Amino acid sequence: MKSTDPAQYRSAFHIQPADVMTQLPTQFFATLVQKVNREISAGHDVINLGQGNPDTPTPPHVVQALQEAAANPVYHKYSPFTGYGFLKEAIARRYFEDYGVSLDPETEVAILFGGKTGLVQLPQILLNPGDLCLVPDPGYPDYWSGVALAKAEMSFMPLRKDHAFLPDYAGIAESVRRRAKLMFLNYPNNPTSATAPLSFYEDTVKFAAENGIVVASDFAYGAIGFDGRRPVSFLQAPGAKEVGIEFYTLSKTYNMAGWRVGFALGNREVVSMINQLQDHIYVSLFGGIQAAAAEALTASQECVRELVQRYESRRDAFFAGLAEIGWEAEKPSGSFFSWLPVPQGHTSASFADLLLERAKVAVAPGIGFGGHGEGYVRVGLLTSEDRLREAARRIGGLGLFA
Repeated sequence: MKSTDPAQYRSAFHIQPADVMTQLPTQFFATLVQKVNREISAGHDVINLGQGNPDTPTPPHVVQALQEAAANPVYHKYSPFTGYGFLKEAIARRYFEDYGVSLDPETEVAILFGGKTGLVQLPQILLNPGDLCLVPDPGYPDYWSGVALAKAEMSFMPLRKDHAFLPDYAGIAESVRRRAKLMFLNYPNNPTSATAPLSFYEDTVKFAAENGIVVASDFAYGAIGFDGRRPVSFLQAPGAKEVGIEFYTLSKTYNMAGWRVGFALGNREVVSMINQLQDHIYVSLFGGIQAAAAEALTASQECVRELVQRYESRRDAFFAGLAEIGWEAEKPSGSFFSWLPVPQGHTSASFADLLLERAKVAVAPGIGFGGHGEGYVRVGLLTSEDRLREAARRIGGLGLFA
């Protein structure tokens, strides 16, 4: 009997990826994680402020709801492909109570496998190869991923301090306006931590309507606003549902990042197309998770108020530490990030590397969020007040702000 040696095929057989695989942007945070892990493996005590992963657990009543729902055989079968009505009704109720926005659960709500899924899928739904998408710079890198998968093009909207880190629509060239079909916005903003007033969203609706651009508002940090001010939803602006949708997620509001529950809300045509695409890919979320998510949305929101207060206390503790070492920066008004200018003589990447190597503090260099992120680093308020104060002390010990 003749034997076959698999090794004889290794040099001859080559798997060729599709072109789109070579066009995907580099996952910036994967490199950051590798650097941090190397320091930790070497035995160093690293204060990791470079990522956006909530550090406290999901509220107990939500966990209990999942435990009970997991035992319910009703949820052991396939869920309805667009999700259970009770969960869509729960998010519609939450939006009405928090923002005064009315949503039809059946036609204006789509359940997502986490907010990122919708953000990446939307360009594939709305853009043909060569179409143009407006994206914020700096901004969440996965906007770029969705555009790349659609084989579309991007035009960057600079977010500058002198314009409150809001895009300047008047500065967008007429030729770009004519070509653009989709626009991403994100407030409270990652990475700048800026928030947007209702007047900005009113201007956005007008700009989108005049130019035929669909607005995608990424409201992932929508529950996290400081100093007694709740962030404004894009959907609060008159006419918003006619020109766009908003993405909301339970990841940050309820510390449910690993649960992967998000929503697309607003324009019913876009919601319908999202459901149509997801019908070809998924069979909805596990019903037990949907039941627990509904519990999070409809039960007492005291856990959310406590979470926001925790982040605000951390912000204040950290910025008190920054003031002591002479690092001048503006306090964030929302999200759980801080956007801090780097000292003279450093790029965002060189400064981040210096902090990791010498202070054992990890931060995210602004250049990873786009060209206009240069000159800043992003710091996450995702550890205790004591550790944040310690991070400030370690950085101060380098003598960079004396």
